[in-house]
Order: sequence, then structure tokens, then C-alpha cells
Amino acid sequence: QVQLVESGGGLVQAGGSLRLSCAASGIIFKINAMGWHRQAPGNQRELVTDITSGGTTRYAGSVKGRFTISRDNAKSTVYLQMNDLKPEDTAVYYCTVTTSLSTYWGQGTQVTVSS
Repeated sequence: QVQLVESGGGLVQAGGSLRLSCAASGIIFKINAMGWHRQAPGNQRELVTDITSGGTTRYAGSVKGRFTISRDNAKSTVYLQMNDLKPEDTAVYYCTVTTSLSTYWGQGTQVTVSS
């Protein structure tokens, strides 16, 4: 059974930092990419960032320079370091894991940034 366990969300003031983690288990196929999406109330879910097994990254323009994704392939874990957080970063953040067969989603973790 595939499980994605997310942690690290919470409430922070604008300008602060948070670090999200997501540990994947039960995935038997090679993981091609791991990443983070987010969904704010009234908005569509959007890609924040992802990273391939080879380390290639991409970022949404709104977070470039503030957020950093990293992964530990041996632990099947992906991290999201979020710095200089803004109120518009408030959303539920979802971890994703993509294999050759499917994309798996975590349950989501709330990030709230107060002004």
C-alpha cells in the first residue's frame, strides 16, 4: 500500500520560514519525480516545484528564489524549504510522487502565513 506521509506545515508570520517533508513508502516502481503542489481556497491546484531522480528541478515563478526542493533518494523523501513566506503562499500543500505508472498524492498539509 502506497503511503505519503507529510509533515511540517503550520502557521507562520510573513517573512518566516517552514520546512515540509514527505516520506514515501510502499512504492515498488522507480520514482521518477517527487514534488509539491498547493491549493488555496477558491483556486485551482497548482504545481509549486518538483525534482527528478537526477536532480533536475523546476519552480513556479511565484516561489522561485524563496523555495528550495530537495530529495533523499535512499529514504524516498522529499523536502520543501520555504523562506520569506508571504500571505499568498497560504494553501494546502500536497506531496506528489510520480512513477512510470502513476502519480500518487499525499493527504495535504496546511500552511498559513499571517500578515
